[in-house]
Amino acid sequence: MRSFPQRKQRQARIEIIPMIDVMMFLLVFFVLISTNVLPALGLNVALPGSAAPDPVKDEPLRITLTVDSDGAVYVDGEATPMASVADRLKQRAGDRKAQVIIAGDGGSNLQTLVELLDQLKMAGMPAASIIAKHRS
Repeated sequence: MRSFPQRKQRQARIEIIPMIDVMMFLLVFFVLISTNVLPALGLNVALPGSAAPDPVKDEPLRITLTVDSDGAVYVDGEATPMASVADRLKQRAGDRKAQVIIAGDGGSNLQTLVELLDQLKMAGMPAASIIAKHRS
């Protein structure tokens, strides 16, 4: 019986050159997307003109008042004595409409919140929102 010489079995290799090509393509694609070289989605339209258009209303200025558990008050992250909160609010708002958000520690004193609301009235702020988290 005739026998053929045994072939040496080659070890399997992983080719990384095609993988590098794909990674470079993805890198270039994401760079182009992030720099807005590719056209943005949406329709290109020419807006009609108007003789008396209404201006777009400005977004209200958001001012965050924070009360910690010790009763210290912070206006947009800056520590502020309770007596000067109204002045600081007037200064920050100026002529713009302001939206006040109160973020208080759960263990803070209710009297501090009442004093803070009095300061809001003195500053001429008509309303405030209080941030709370959902209790599960």
